[in-house]
Amino acid sequence: MLKHLGQVGLWLSRQGLDAADLDEKRVNQHLSDLQQAGRRRVAGPRGMVPLMTYLREAGVVPAPQVTPSPAEVLLERYRCWMESERGLLASTMLRYANTARRFLTEQAMVDGEFTPEGLTGADLNAFLLRECTRVSAGSAKGRVAELRSLMRFLHLHGAIPMKLGGAVPPVGGWRFASVPPTMAASDVQRLLDHTPRDRTVGVRDYAILILVARLGLRSIEVARLLLDDVDWRCGEIVVRGKGRREDRLPLPADVGEALVAYLSGPRPHLKARHVFLTCKAPRGPIRADLVGDVVERACLRAGSSKVGPHRLRHALAADMLRHGAGLTAIGQVLRHQDLATTALYAKVDFVALRAVAQPWPGTEAA
Repeated sequence: MLKHLGQVGLWLSRQGLDAADLDEKRVNQHLSDLQQAGRRRVAGPRGMVPLMTYLREAGVVPAPQVTPSPAEVLLERYRCWMESERGLLASTMLRYANTARRFLTEQAMVDGEFTPEGLTGADLNAFLLRECTRVSAGSAKGRVAELRSLMRFLHLHGAIPMKLGGAVPPVGGWRFASVPPTMAASDVQRLLDHTPRDRTVGVRDYAILILVARLGLRSIEVARLLLDDVDWRCGEIVVRGKGRREDRLPLPADVGEALVAYLSGPRPHLKARHVFLTCKAPRGPIRADLVGDVVERACLRAGSSKVGPHRLRHALAADMLRHGAGLTAIGQVLRHQDLATTALYAKVDFVALRAVAQPWPGTEAA
Protein backbone atom coordinates (compact mmCIF):
# COMPACT_ATOMS: atom_id res chain seq x y z
CA MET A 1 0.00 0.00 0.00
CA LEU A 2 2.91 2.36 0.69
CA LYS A 3 4.22 1.52 -2.77
CA HIS A 4 0.83 2.39 -4.29
CA LEU A 5 0.81 5.68 -2.37
CA GLY A 6 4.25 6.58 -3.67
CA GLN A 7 3.29 5.76 -7.26
CA VAL A 8 0.16 7.91 -7.02
CA GLY A 9 2.19 10.80 -5.58
CA LEU A 10 4.75 10.65 -8.42
CA TRP A 11 1.96 10.46 -11.01
CA LEU A 12 0.23 13.52 -9.54
CA SER A 13 3.51 15.44 -9.63
CA ARG A 14 4.09 14.60 -13.28
CA GLN A 15 0.53 15.66 -14.10
CA GLY A 16 0.89 18.92 -12.21
CA LEU A 17 -1.94 18.02 -9.85
CA ASP A 18 -2.37 18.23 -6.09
CA ALA A 19 -3.64 15.53 -3.76
CA ALA A 20 -6.96 17.35 -3.49
CA ASP A 21 -7.46 16.74 -7.23
CA LEU A 22 -7.41 12.97 -6.77
CA ASP A 23 -10.60 11.00 -7.37
CA GLU A 24 -11.62 7.59 -8.73
CA LYS A 25 -11.44 8.79 -12.33
CA ARG A 26 -7.84 9.99 -11.95
CA VAL A 27 -6.91 6.84 -10.03
CA ASN A 28 -8.15 4.73 -12.96
CA GLN A 29 -6.16 6.95 -15.33
CA HIS A 30 -3.06 6.42 -13.19
CA LEU A 31 -3.52 2.64 -13.30
CA SER A 32 -4.02 2.76 -17.05
CA ASP A 33 -0.79 4.75 -17.46
CA LEU A 34 1.09 2.15 -15.42
CA GLN A 35 -0.18 -0.64 -17.66
CA GLN A 36 0.74 1.29 -20.82
CA ALA A 37 4.24 1.83 -19.40
CA GLY A 38 4.69 -1.93 -19.26
CA ARG A 39 4.27 -2.54 -15.53
CA ARG A 40 3.49 -6.21 -14.99
CA ARG A 41 1.82 -6.02 -11.59
CA VAL A 42 -0.71 -3.23 -11.46
CA ALA A 43 -3.39 -3.01 -8.75
CA GLY A 44 -7.00 -2.95 -9.82
CA PRO A 45 -9.57 -0.34 -8.81
CA ARG A 46 -10.58 -2.41 -5.77
CA GLY A 47 -6.97 -2.52 -4.62
CA MET A 48 -6.93 1.27 -4.45
CA VAL A 49 -10.07 1.51 -2.28
CA PRO A 50 -8.16 1.32 1.08
CA LEU A 51 -5.82 4.10 -0.09
CA MET A 52 -8.67 6.39 -1.18
CA THR A 53 -10.57 5.64 2.03
CA TYR A 54 -7.58 6.61 4.15
CA LEU A 55 -6.92 9.80 2.21
CA ARG A 56 -10.56 10.85 2.61
CA GLU A 57 -10.59 10.06 6.33
CA ALA A 58 -7.39 12.12 6.71
CA GLY A 59 -9.03 15.05 4.90
CA VAL A 60 -6.45 15.04 2.08
CA VAL A 61 -8.92 14.05 -0.63
CA PRO A 62 -12.42 15.56 -0.56
CA ALA A 63 -15.39 13.25 -0.35
CA PRO A 64 -17.08 12.59 -3.70
CA GLN A 65 -20.13 14.67 -4.44
CA VAL A 66 -22.72 12.02 -5.24
CA THR A 67 -26.38 12.84 -5.65
CA PRO A 68 -28.33 9.97 -4.08
CA SER A 69 -30.94 8.31 -6.25
CA PRO A 70 -34.61 8.23 -5.21
CA ALA A 71 -34.20 4.60 -4.19
CA GLU A 72 -31.20 5.44 -1.95
CA VAL A 73 -33.13 8.29 -0.36
CA LEU A 74 -36.01 5.95 0.42
CA LEU A 75 -33.64 3.30 1.80
CA GLU A 76 -32.01 5.86 4.08
CA ARG A 77 -35.44 6.85 5.40
CA TYR A 78 -36.16 3.16 5.92
CA ARG A 79 -32.96 2.72 7.95
CA CYS A 80 -33.80 5.72 10.11
CA TRP A 81 -37.33 4.35 10.68
CA MET A 82 -35.99 0.94 11.72
CA GLU A 83 -33.62 2.57 14.21
CA SER A 84 -35.95 5.20 15.69
CA GLU A 85 -39.33 3.48 15.50
CA ARG A 86 -38.48 -0.22 15.66
CA GLY A 87 -35.30 -0.13 17.78
CA LEU A 88 -33.50 -2.78 15.75
CA LEU A 89 -29.84 -3.70 16.13
CA ALA A 90 -27.33 -2.48 13.56
CA SER A 91 -26.78 -6.02 12.24
CA THR A 92 -30.53 -6.55 11.85
CA MET A 93 -30.98 -3.22 10.10
CA LEU A 94 -28.18 -4.11 7.69
CA ARG A 95 -29.88 -7.40 6.78
CA TYR A 96 -33.28 -5.75 6.34
CA ALA A 97 -31.78 -2.93 4.26
CA ASN A 98 -29.93 -5.36 1.98
CA THR A 99 -33.13 -7.27 1.27
CA ALA A 100 -35.02 -4.01 0.70
CA ARG A 101 -32.38 -2.76 -1.75
CA ARG A 102 -32.41 -6.01 -3.71
CA PHE A 103 -36.20 -6.14 -3.81
CA LEU A 104 -36.64 -2.52 -4.88
CA THR A 105 -33.92 -2.86 -7.52
CA GLU A 106 -35.49 -5.98 -9.01
CA GLN A 107 -39.19 -5.16 -8.68
CA ALA A 108 -39.60 -1.38 -8.42
CA MET A 109 -37.48 -0.29 -11.39
CA VAL A 110 -39.37 0.13 -14.68
CA ASP A 111 -37.32 1.26 -17.69
CA GLY A 112 -34.69 2.72 -15.37
CA GLU A 113 -37.22 4.70 -13.31
CA PHE A 114 -37.93 4.06 -9.64
CA THR A 115 -41.68 3.48 -9.27
CA PRO A 116 -42.47 1.85 -5.89
CA GLU A 117 -46.12 2.97 -6.12
CA GLY A 118 -46.67 0.34 -8.82
CA LEU A 119 -45.72 -2.61 -6.60
CA THR A 120 -48.22 -5.48 -6.39
CA GLY A 121 -48.60 -8.77 -4.60
CA ALA A 122 -47.33 -10.53 -7.74
CA ASP A 123 -44.02 -8.66 -7.39
CA LEU A 124 -43.67 -9.89 -3.82
CA ASN A 125 -44.41 -13.48 -4.82
CA ALA A 126 -41.97 -13.36 -7.74
CA PHE A 127 -39.15 -12.04 -5.56
CA LEU A 128 -39.81 -14.54 -2.77
CA LEU A 129 -39.90 -17.47 -5.22
CA ARG A 130 -36.50 -16.47 -6.57
CA GLU A 131 -35.13 -16.25 -3.04
CA CYS A 132 -36.46 -19.71 -2.15
CA THR A 133 -34.46 -21.25 -4.99
CA ARG A 134 -31.14 -19.99 -3.61
CA VAL A 135 -31.48 -19.95 0.20
CA SER A 136 -32.57 -22.37 2.90
CA ALA A 137 -36.07 -22.54 4.33
CA GLY A 138 -34.95 -20.67 7.45
CA SER A 139 -33.42 -17.85 5.42
CA ALA A 140 -36.52 -17.71 3.22
CA LYS A 141 -38.64 -17.24 6.36
CA GLY A 142 -36.37 -14.34 7.22
CA ARG A 143 -37.06 -12.82 3.82
CA VAL A 144 -40.79 -12.91 4.64
CA ALA A 145 -40.26 -10.89 7.81
CA GLU A 146 -37.96 -8.46 6.00
CA LEU A 147 -40.42 -7.91 3.16
CA ARG A 148 -43.34 -7.38 5.53
CA SER A 149 -41.31 -4.80 7.42
CA LEU A 150 -40.51 -2.98 4.19
CA MET A 151 -44.15 -3.03 3.05
CA ARG A 152 -45.28 -1.65 6.40
CA PHE A 153 -42.82 1.22 6.09
CA LEU A 154 -43.75 2.00 2.48
CA HIS A 155 -47.45 2.15 3.32
CA LEU A 156 -47.00 4.26 6.46
CA HIS A 157 -44.93 6.79 4.52
CA GLY A 158 -47.24 6.94 1.52
CA ALA A 159 -44.90 5.27 -0.97
CA ILE A 160 -47.50 2.59 -1.80
CA PRO A 161 -51.29 3.01 -1.67
CA MET A 162 -52.16 -0.44 -0.30
CA LYS A 163 -51.08 -2.54 2.67
CA LEU A 164 -49.08 -5.21 0.87
CA GLY A 165 -47.65 -6.81 4.00
CA GLY A 166 -50.47 -9.36 4.04
CA ALA A 167 -49.67 -10.28 0.44
CA VAL A 168 -46.30 -11.75 1.41
CA PRO A 169 -46.90 -15.53 1.48
CA PRO A 170 -45.52 -17.59 4.35
CA VAL A 171 -42.77 -20.09 3.67
CA GLY A 172 -43.36 -23.71 4.52
CA GLY A 173 -40.84 -25.09 6.98
CA TRP A 174 -41.99 -27.29 9.82
CA ARG A 175 -40.13 -27.91 13.04
CA PHE A 176 -38.73 -31.42 13.54
CA ALA A 177 -39.27 -32.13 9.84
CA SER A 178 -35.58 -32.87 9.32
CA VAL A 179 -32.62 -34.24 11.23
CA PRO A 180 -30.10 -31.54 12.24
CA PRO A 181 -26.76 -32.02 10.46
CA THR A 182 -24.00 -33.13 12.77
CA MET A 183 -20.55 -34.72 12.73
CA ALA A 184 -18.74 -37.29 14.81
CA ALA A 185 -16.71 -36.25 17.84
CA SER A 186 -13.63 -37.81 16.22
CA ASP A 187 -14.05 -35.53 13.20
CA VAL A 188 -14.22 -32.49 15.47
CA GLN A 189 -11.08 -33.63 17.27
CA ARG A 190 -9.33 -34.05 13.92
CA LEU A 191 -10.04 -30.40 13.12
CA LEU A 192 -8.38 -29.41 16.40
CA ASP A 193 -5.42 -31.73 15.88
CA HIS A 194 -4.73 -30.37 12.39
CA THR A 195 -4.59 -26.75 13.57
CA PRO A 196 -0.91 -25.73 13.86
CA ARG A 197 0.04 -23.75 16.94
CA ASP A 198 3.54 -22.60 16.06
CA ARG A 199 2.46 -19.09 15.04
CA THR A 200 0.16 -16.44 16.48
CA VAL A 201 -2.53 -17.06 13.86
CA GLY A 202 -2.59 -20.78 14.61
CA VAL A 203 -2.76 -20.23 18.38
CA ARG A 204 -5.66 -17.83 17.91
CA ASP A 205 -7.50 -20.14 15.51
CA TYR A 206 -7.07 -23.09 17.88
CA ALA A 207 -8.55 -21.08 20.75
CA ILE A 208 -11.51 -20.09 18.57
CA LEU A 209 -12.08 -23.66 17.42
CA ILE A 210 -11.98 -25.16 20.90
CA LEU A 211 -14.42 -22.53 22.21
CA VAL A 212 -16.89 -23.49 19.49
CA ALA A 213 -16.28 -27.23 19.84
CA ARG A 214 -16.31 -27.51 23.64
CA LEU A 215 -18.80 -24.81 24.65
CA GLY A 216 -20.94 -24.52 21.49
CA LEU A 217 -20.44 -20.77 21.15
CA ARG A 218 -21.98 -19.03 18.15
CA SER A 219 -19.77 -17.01 15.82
CA ILE A 220 -21.06 -13.68 17.10
CA GLU A 221 -20.52 -14.82 20.70
CA VAL A 222 -16.87 -15.58 19.97
CA ALA A 223 -16.41 -12.17 18.35
CA ARG A 224 -18.06 -10.39 21.32
CA LEU A 225 -15.95 -12.14 23.97
CA LEU A 226 -14.14 -9.62 26.19
CA LEU A 227 -11.13 -10.04 28.45
CA ASP A 228 -13.33 -9.21 31.44
CA ASP A 229 -15.72 -12.04 30.52
CA VAL A 230 -13.21 -14.71 31.60
CA ASP A 231 -13.28 -15.28 35.36
CA TRP A 232 -10.07 -17.20 35.96
CA ARG A 233 -10.56 -17.56 39.71
CA CYS A 234 -14.04 -19.07 39.45
CA GLY A 235 -13.27 -20.96 36.25
CA GLU A 236 -16.21 -19.42 34.39
CA ILE A 237 -16.81 -17.52 31.20
CA VAL A 238 -19.54 -14.99 30.41
CA VAL A 239 -21.22 -15.49 27.03
CA ARG A 240 -23.06 -12.56 25.44
CA GLY A 241 -25.67 -14.26 23.30
CA LYS A 242 -28.87 -13.49 21.45
CA GLY A 243 -31.26 -10.85 22.71
CA ARG A 244 -28.58 -9.20 24.88
CA ARG A 245 -28.53 -12.29 27.11
CA GLU A 246 -25.53 -12.96 29.33
CA ASP A 247 -24.91 -16.52 30.51
CA ARG A 248 -22.14 -17.94 32.66
CA LEU A 249 -20.60 -21.24 31.63
CA PRO A 250 -17.90 -23.33 33.31
CA LEU A 251 -14.51 -22.96 31.66
CA PRO A 252 -13.06 -26.40 30.82
CA ALA A 253 -9.35 -26.90 31.43
CA ASP A 254 -8.42 -27.41 27.78
CA VAL A 255 -10.35 -24.28 26.74
CA GLY A 256 -8.66 -22.25 29.46
CA GLU A 257 -5.22 -23.49 28.41
CA ALA A 258 -5.90 -22.54 24.80
CA LEU A 259 -6.99 -19.03 25.86
CA VAL A 260 -3.92 -18.63 28.08
CA ALA A 261 -1.62 -19.68 25.24
CA TYR A 262 -3.20 -17.09 22.94
CA LEU A 263 -3.38 -14.24 25.48
CA SER A 264 0.22 -14.84 26.57
CA GLY A 265 1.47 -13.94 23.10
CA PRO A 266 2.20 -10.43 21.81
CA ARG A 267 -0.87 -8.21 21.51
CA PRO A 268 -1.20 -4.74 19.99
CA HIS A 269 -1.93 -1.80 22.28
CA LEU A 270 -5.59 -1.16 21.55
CA LYS A 271 -8.42 0.35 23.53
CA ALA A 272 -10.64 -2.59 22.59
CA ARG A 273 -10.99 -5.22 25.33
CA HIS A 274 -11.97 -8.01 22.97
CA VAL A 275 -10.24 -11.36 23.41
CA PHE A 276 -9.74 -12.14 19.73
CA LEU A 277 -8.01 -9.62 17.49
CA THR A 278 -7.04 -9.64 13.84
CA CYS A 279 -3.46 -10.62 13.08
CA LYS A 280 -3.08 -8.27 10.11
CA ALA A 281 -3.56 -4.55 9.72
CA PRO A 282 -5.82 -2.86 10.45
CA ARG A 283 -5.60 -4.46 13.88
CA GLY A 284 -8.81 -4.67 15.86
CA PRO A 285 -11.54 -7.04 17.08
CA ILE A 286 -12.41 -9.89 14.73
CA ARG A 287 -15.74 -10.00 12.91
CA ALA A 288 -18.14 -12.90 13.34
CA ASP A 289 -17.53 -14.18 9.81
CA LEU A 290 -13.86 -14.81 10.65
CA VAL A 291 -14.96 -17.74 12.83
CA GLY A 292 -16.41 -19.39 9.72
CA ASP A 293 -13.12 -18.83 7.89
CA VAL A 294 -11.22 -20.46 10.77
CA VAL A 295 -13.45 -23.56 10.65
CA GLU A 296 -13.19 -23.72 6.85
CA ARG A 297 -9.39 -23.59 6.94
CA ALA A 298 -9.37 -26.34 9.60
CA CYS A 299 -11.52 -28.54 7.34
CA LEU A 300 -9.13 -28.04 4.44
CA ARG A 301 -6.12 -28.97 6.57
CA ALA A 302 -7.88 -32.06 7.97
CA GLY A 303 -9.10 -33.18 4.53
CA SER A 304 -12.72 -33.09 5.71
CA SER A 305 -15.78 -31.80 3.91
CA LYS A 306 -16.35 -28.10 4.51
CA VAL A 307 -18.71 -27.27 7.38
CA GLY A 308 -19.65 -24.12 9.24
CA PRO A 309 -19.17 -23.22 12.91
CA HIS A 310 -22.79 -24.12 13.69
CA ARG A 311 -22.08 -27.73 12.69
CA LEU A 312 -19.64 -27.96 15.61
CA ARG A 313 -22.42 -26.72 17.87
CA HIS A 314 -24.67 -29.51 16.61
CA ALA A 315 -21.86 -32.00 17.12
CA LEU A 316 -21.46 -30.93 20.76
CA ALA A 317 -25.17 -31.48 21.43
CA ALA A 318 -25.12 -34.89 19.74
CA ASP A 319 -22.03 -35.96 21.70
CA MET A 320 -23.57 -34.88 25.02
CA LEU A 321 -26.71 -36.82 24.15
CA ARG A 322 -24.72 -39.96 23.36
CA HIS A 323 -22.99 -39.72 26.73
CA GLY A 324 -26.29 -39.64 28.62
CA ALA A 325 -26.85 -35.92 29.14
CA GLY A 326 -30.48 -34.86 29.35
CA LEU A 327 -32.12 -32.31 27.10
CA THR A 328 -32.29 -29.81 29.96
CA ALA A 329 -28.52 -29.95 30.45
CA ILE A 330 -27.90 -29.67 26.71
CA GLY A 331 -30.24 -26.68 26.51
CA GLN A 332 -28.34 -24.97 29.33
CA VAL A 333 -25.00 -25.45 27.58
CA LEU A 334 -26.36 -24.26 24.22
CA ARG A 335 -28.30 -21.47 25.98
CA HIS A 336 -31.64 -22.24 24.38
CA GLN A 337 -34.56 -20.22 25.69
CA ASP A 338 -37.08 -22.90 24.73
CA LEU A 339 -36.63 -26.58 25.55
CA ALA A 340 -38.50 -27.42 22.34
CA THR A 341 -35.49 -26.13 20.42
CA THR A 342 -33.23 -28.55 22.28
CA ALA A 343 -35.67 -31.41 21.65
CA LEU A 344 -34.66 -31.30 17.99
CA TYR A 345 -31.36 -32.96 18.94
CA ALA A 346 -33.12 -36.01 20.37
CA LYS A 347 -33.55 -37.22 16.78
CA VAL A 348 -29.80 -37.59 16.21
CA ASP A 349 -29.39 -40.31 18.84
CA PHE A 350 -30.03 -43.14 16.38
CA VAL A 351 -28.74 -45.85 18.77
CA ALA A 352 -31.34 -44.98 21.40
CA LEU A 353 -34.05 -44.60 18.76
CA ARG A 354 -33.38 -48.10 17.40
CA ALA A 355 -33.97 -49.51 20.87
CA VAL A 356 -37.51 -48.15 20.99
CA ALA A 357 -38.43 -48.39 17.30
CA GLN A 358 -41.13 -50.91 16.47
CA PRO A 359 -40.69 -53.23 13.46
CA TRP A 360 -42.76 -52.54 10.38
CA PRO A 361 -45.89 -54.71 10.35
CA GLY A 362 -45.27 -57.97 8.52
CA THR A 363 -41.46 -57.80 8.75
CA GLU A 364 -38.96 -59.05 11.28
CA ALA A 365 -37.12 -56.64 13.51
CA ALA A 366 -33.71 -55.70 12.12
